[in-house]
Amino acid sequence: MRKTKFGGSGPDVSVIGQGTWYIDRGDRKSAVAALRRGLDLGMSHIDTAEMYGDAEPVVAEAVAGRRDEVFLVSKVLPGNASRRGTITACERSLARLRTDRLDCYLLHWRGAYPLDEAVAAFDELVAAGKIRSWGVSNFDTDDLDELLAVAGKAKIACNQVLYHLQERAIEHAVIPWCVQHGVAVVAYSPFGHNAFPSPRSKAGELLQAIADAHGASPRQIALAFLTRQPSVFAIPKAGAPEHAVDNAAAGTLVLGDSQIAALDKAFPRGSQPCGLPML
Repeated sequence: MRKTKFGGSGPDVSVIGQGTWYIDRGDRKSAVAALRRGLDLGMSHIDTAEMYGDAEPVVAEAVAGRRDEVFLVSKVLPGNASRRGTITACERSLARLRTDRLDCYLLHWRGAYPLDEAVAAFDELVAAGKIRSWGVSNFDTDDLDELLAVAGKAKIACNQVLYHLQERAIEHAVIPWCVQHGVAVVAYSPFGHNAFPSPRSKAGELLQAIADAHGASPRQIALAFLTRQPSVFAIPKAGAPEHAVDNAAAGTLVLGDSQIAALDKAFPRGSQPCGLPML
């Protein structure tokens, strides 16, 4: 599994990680087995959130006895993101995850509370050893500019955003901003939300042709394309161990320049967006 720096001065983290949105809605035993299989294969980056229902307890079960192998991430809802509310929400997540620290803690999206409250809480949590770093999710460049002015340089570890083959808006400005400021980009829903290209479409046929050339699957090709830049990570969900195996194989896959160009043409990023898309 390829690893790279998580932010400008962060630890080396697996480029392909494991998302947990909706993981609690399927078979719990299979979900736990999938997360454990992912860890076996080097997908040490596990992402969850207080919003994800019972996902945090599922993650706790999966990482029991293996916590030191995991780069563990959770998120605070914006409605809880006052200074005291952020600290309380983090403590609740730690209890549900049965751990004493998070490797990164994120503000799930911009809310009504001023950013300086969340930043102050994050700094307090870092000082207390309850989190090792912090970041944000669903922030566009204007939000990032404001956050940088509040937090200062080298504080923002990551920005987690929607990014898949048919939604490439972040390539216009968000990824360049993050590269400039040493902020990791984490792609959530990297296969789209029930929107992966049909194998019968021209774009789907291209994916399959490139996959055949690598002895890979179309979804592996999609992950390899999205993480072609060294600052970009992806967190696909796997509800079963075999899905984790497929996702992990993308972590060593390198596409050729002509293949990247063909995918770029087949899945155009479109015109400059008016705002960052969210699910």
